[in-house]
Amino acid sequence: MPINPDAVGAESDPHEHSWTSKDALLYAVGVGAGLDELAFTTENSDGIQQRVLPTFAVIAGASGAGAVSKIGEFNWAMLVHGEQAIKLHGEIPVEGTARTVGRIAGIYDKGSGAVIVTESESVDAKTGDPLFSARSAVFIRGEGGWGGDRGPSAGNQAPDSKPDHVVTYSTREDQALTYRLSGDRNPLHSDPKFAKLAGFEKPILHGLCTYGFTGRALLHALCDSDPSRFKGMEARFSKPVYPGDTLTVSMWVDGDSALFRTETQRGEVVIDNGRVEFSA
Repeated sequence: MPINPDAVGAESDPHEHSWTSKDALLYAVGVGAGLDELAFTTENSDGIQQRVLPTFAVIAGASGAGAVSKIGEFNWAMLVHGEQAIKLHGEIPVEGTARTVGRIAGIYDKGSGAVIVTESESVDAKTGDPLFSARSAVFIRGEGGWGGDRGPSAGNQAPDSKPDHVVTYSTREDQALTYRLSGDRNPLHSDPKFAKLAGFEKPILHGLCTYGFTGRALLHALCDSDPSRFKGMEARFSKPVYPGDTLTVSMWVDGDSALFRTETQRGEVVIDNGRVEFSA
């Protein structure tokens, strides 16, 4: 087996990633923000100060995923994103440079494949102040079966009760073409021929784009659109989304946290086991 289960604890080298006001604006448009969210989509509107969507942390700290290279050789075409969590130590600045170190936090044997969990910490490259941390899990098909630990079971089960908040957004047919400009140029999200080879009828939306749409809904419904009140979120990707789909985010609030899930107009749950923390 090419991957090394003993790579748990291995760290990536520190990597710096810089962003500008333009990068933050492009990300916001890529996850569906528009004319009614000018604080996130413009930098020069009269009386409005530009701010950054909290889920931009997945872009600014993306270099933490470099720790996956420490597990050995595998076919990257067999990798799918399974889970994503972010924790914010403060509001993300409109421009800056993050220094990020990632590490392998877990390698689990699911039989048909392996789950690789990475964690990363990002600090301000100039001051050393903490910016945000992230945790990501990927599933690599065909890499399991060595008899290892299967890993923890999923938590954050949404209740059967009526949600406290429901927000619905429509994605555009060309949504993935905008989102990919924030960094993920995988042709699975843009090339019809490549998507069909991967088993999809057409290109699918980036999981982290759906994550960003969901984060916007949580921000506006639970934090009164104030990024400084948004502390973190975690969720599992359960099914693909196609550009043009409608996304409905349901939330169940408990004090300064809430459980959530995201569904399409087909009734398919595409993000589940979600939990968000915020300043109530």
